[in-house]
Amino acid sequence: MQNSRGHILWVDDEIHHLKPHILFLEDKGYSLTQVANGQDAIALAGQNDFDLVLLDQSMPGMDGLETLAELKKIRSSMPVIMITKTEDEWLMDEAITGQIEQFLIKPVNPSQIFMACKQTLEQIKLQSEKATSDYLKEFQKIEERLRDKLDHNDWWELYNRLVDWQIKFDTYKDTGLGSILVEQITSCNREFVHFIESNYVNWMQTDHRPTLSVDVFSKYVKPILDKGEKVCLLVVDCMRHDQFKSIMSLLDPFFNIDVDYKFSLLPTATPYSRNAIFCGLFPDEMIRKYPEQARDMETHATSLNRHEKHFLQDQLNRHGLQNKTLHYHKIWAVDEGIKFQNRIKDYIQQDVLALVVNFVDILAHKSSQSDVLKEMVPDESGYRTAVKSWLEHSWLLKVLKKLSENNFTVILTSDHGSIRVQHHVMVSADREASTGVRYKYGRNLNTKEKNALVIKEPEKYRLPSLGPQPSYLVAKDDIYFVYPNQAHKYQTKFKNSFQHGGISMEEMMVPVAIMKGRG
Repeated sequence: MQNSRGHILWVDDEIHHLKPHILFLEDKGYSLTQVANGQDAIALAGQNDFDLVLLDQSMPGMDGLETLAELKKIRSSMPVIMITKTEDEWLMDEAITGQIEQFLIKPVNPSQIFMACKQTLEQIKLQSEKATSDYLKEFQKIEERLRDKLDHNDWWELYNRLVDWQIKFDTYKDTGLGSILVEQITSCNREFVHFIESNYVNWMQTDHRPTLSVDVFSKYVKPILDKGEKVCLLVVDCMRHDQFKSIMSLLDPFFNIDVDYKFSLLPTATPYSRNAIFCGLFPDEMIRKYPEQARDMETHATSLNRHEKHFLQDQLNRHGLQNKTLHYHKIWAVDEGIKFQNRIKDYIQQDVLALVVNFVDILAHKSSQSDVLKEMVPDESGYRTAVKSWLEHSWLLKVLKKLSENNFTVILTSDHGSIRVQHHVMVSADREASTGVRYKYGRNLNTKEKNALVIKEPEKYRLPSLGPQPSYLVAKDDIYFVYPNQAHKYQTKFKNSFQHGGISMEEMMVPVAIMKGRG
């Protein structure tokens, strides 16, 4: 016996006095089953799939709390509204920890009961319907905004709005609008590529530009050190803006958080965008100052970021901060993270704590190699969920709490984000060319310009000229590169995986969170 609005079990030893309330709810479209004690309620709950239980606390025999405990054993997700005559706080605490949806104090009128039932049973549906309506309006505004001439701040504001909708639709998956949002993001990315093609070279030649990877230290870290305060530069490799926003609720209890942004350098990959954070130099400057880095890049060394501590110490010195103490730590495995956590008392004595965490990047790369991870991280929503779950249970959250308690300001950012690649494109390349899926450098690189930014004059992009006749290919949109003789192998391995190195909002626009410890 269930109608479209819901089947309610009402448990009250004075149920015969509640006829007006019951008639009112039935008139509103609910069906009700009435019992006068906890034992009968438990028996019926075991035989019926009730949508909601209205439960009186003060009953002879089994009281409301005892009945609640037994009902939750039958179905832990069963929503319960408790009704009582007393306002004792201990009772409220017990009821809340016993997982009730609402707590009502007698006397209650029929409208109060109706509102409580409606809110409990229909809240998600109503919020979902409102989200649908709001997004359809927002969709039109975004489409109209794309017709304007947008600057870098406009692009960040637009991307931020899209990210908010991604996270909202994580909650309301049944709206049916998720695919429309994906299409709109794809459309925005096409326009974003045009924006980068039109402006990036100019950014390389002037200080009148958005904040770039090379500016992170001077803009965010140095001012804190100049005030004599402690700072942690935390670089979570490959973290996207939507992933950061999904973990903010975990960080908020410990920090006051202001969110800014930067643009990652091209290609959006470690040798360029991450090294630039630590050395404060464009890639062409970096290889001139550090020949050892040039050799690593020319020989395709297995690690292209092994000089980061040296880079950062030099940058401190250049800014007149050579008197500041520094500890740099790169963490790529759980055991290493736990060791770091266990020694945090030693590290917080430093003025500058630089921490690189590779979990998000490893998850992206490994998901293309493991069927299990592909199933766990099938799309952007799954990726956000995985990142949040990791942080919630990780050593890093404990470290951040400790930094907050010790009055550190944490500058949390990333070198670049990633994008889920969908469309393969054939490239031809010299056998010595780099092996990236979203970018390549070397000799004799060729592909269609509609699919990639073809860079034949690296100096204009402040990129290293490595070897004779160097050129770069940087993928646009959701493209990934395959070689003609291995096309099927690469398609099977990389399609729908998360990659970086190219041009997209997700890869280039990176959050910079200034997190001041609450102490």
